[in-house]
Amino acid sequence: MILRHITIDAENPYELAQFWSTATGWPLGEGDEPGDDEVLVEAPAPVPGLLFIKVPESKTAKNRVHIDWVPTERTRDEEVERLQKLGAGIHEDHRKPEGPGWVTMLDPEQNEFCVERSEAERSS
Repeated sequence: MILRHITIDAENPYELAQFWSTATGWPLGEGDEPGDDEVLVEAPAPVPGLLFIKVPESKTAKNRVHIDWVPTERTRDEEVERLQKLGAGIHEDHRKPEGPGWVTMLDPEQNEFCVERSEAERSS
């Protein structure tokens, strides 16, 4: 089997997909536009894309599954700052003074995701 998409329920699929497109640098699906009930953020192969599907209800509980991100061009802390400027918030901060740890963040629709240390930070 091949993992094709990670599907995320959304009140506003296009707006949430725009946030994640900007956050990842991955493009929106061809032809996706405001008001669409399904909007794809296309990841580079072989990474699965992020598919946002319109649902009528707001998020009411903790995600049962979330995505862990590892920065490739920045440190963990730089990435957390950048994502905050894009509209994400910090939910739980698990960073330790000596360096390890992660930050659990919330996207604009309050879906949890984590930002871990970069590979360079882990190897130093």
